Amino acid sequence: MHPLLDHFGRPLRNLRLSVTDRCNLRCSYCMPEADYVWLPKSDVLTFEEIDRLVSVFTALGVDKVRLTGGEPLLRADLPELIALLAQRPLRDLAMTTNGVLLTQHAAALRSAGLHRLTVSLDTLDPATFALLTRRDDHARVLAGIEAARAAGFGELKLDTVVIAGVNDHELVPLVEFGARIGAEVRFIEYMDVGGATRWRLDRVVSRQQMLQRLAQHFGPIRELPRTDAAPAERFALPDGGTFGIIASVTQPFCATCDRARLTADGMWFLCLYAERGTDLRRLLRAGASDADLAGALAAAWRQRQERGAEVRAGLRERTPLAAADRLRQQPHLEMHTRGG
Repeated sequence: MHPLLDHFGRPLRNLRLSVTDRCNLRCSYCMPEADYVWLPKSDVLTFEEIDRLVSVFTALGVDKVRLTGGEPLLRADLPELIALLAQRPLRDLAMTTNGVLLTQHAAALRSAGLHRLTVSLDTLDPATFALLTRRDDHARVLAGIEAARAAGFGELKLDTVVIAGVNDHELVPLVEFGARIGAEVRFIEYMDVGGATRWRLDRVVSRQQMLQRLAQHFGPIRELPRTDAAPAERFALPDGGTFGIIASVTQPFCATCDRARLTADGMWFLCLYAERGTDLRRLLRAGASDADLAGALAAAWRQRQERGAEVRAGLRERTPLAAADRLRQQPHLEMHTRGG
């Protein structure tokens, strides 16, 4: 099958699928405000609706699906959805979680057919964790990581959003922690998207700065060749250990981006920075056929011209993407709604 290409020749391969906009943490780089507008529960897609949409996406060439949130483990009976999706022709079925509830669910996720797990771990220090998340769940996250390993998730990844003056001194300890438990750490530049209403450019620790600090400790670092369109660049340490960096702020990767995002209530966004999406829930519940859905998806993707991170990088004065009052009026702009 010929790949479905957008205006710049980028294929549709990768779907990030949010199953809930709720979260049990309040991370400063994602949900820093005191209150939020939640999606109406009646609007949230059922598992059957999600599975049907994924079947249409796979027919158009999507072979990678990642479940996100909010916190996906807050969605009741999530293994049932994973079991449905595991029957689709997917090369990769993964999930990103904050790990708080992972101890209770890791074994069931694996049994249901989930291929891979990524756990957010921004710090090894409980006090810094409480500062970042406004919750006292650090021990539960570490226990969840252990539960994931015990359940057989061998390709475990740990995501760390690096913020200057908060956790940027932990680069080396996090790499060493990952090596001890057999997980690869991916450092993420602090991004100015969605709910990052307190974002400032001077709080971004750049890819170059991260590499310099890590090289000072470990010695020469070698960049590994890319094998796919994944957002993370991968690097090797002198001892053979590896880590990744997602440099969306200072080195955008829009030219190879094959990802689209589906919110829990069925809004399909073609870019993390996109302000408008396609309402697939409306089509579903109006009785659209699979052919109708496929036609709408294909038409939207072929017209896709979004290069949001590159546009943001070119701004003379770069401020947060949206103010808090605007997010309350347009909750689909939130990171926790569209599943960064």
